[in-house]
Amino acid sequence: MKQGIELTNHGRDIMNQLEKGLADKVINRLKELDENLPYLVTDYAFGSVVGRPGLDLKTREMLTVASLVSLGNAPQQLELHMRGALNVGVTPEELLEVVIQMAVYAGVPACMNGLTAYRSAIAATENSFPITSRD
Repeated sequence: MKQGIELTNHGRDIMNQLEKGLADKVINRLKELDENLPYLVTDYAFGSVVGRPGLDLKTREMLTVASLVSLGNAPQQLELHMRGALNVGVTPEELLEVVIQMAVYAGVPACMNGLTAYRSAIAATENSFPITSRD
């Protein structure tokens, strides 16, 4: 099990895979409030939990997006993780399907809010909206 600086660096690496420079951006913002607060994110959230073996980062980001859509109260984190999902190999089509799936389990309003974040994430990553047809 990774510990100390190795765990911190592992978490930072995962964060930077989601979005270039994300680790420094988050760490600097959190350090303004408390010197040790960044370790909750780098070491615990990303290093120990997201960085576990068993699921690849693409799958973990799809699960994170589904969870955040369902919560419905974290729009900035939702858009961040949507961009991250796209950056680690989730296709725009797959990401859209994750959001649509949440209409059944989290409700249509949560899905609609997720679609708003989806549009922003697609635009921010210079992806294109998928063209689908109703069969």
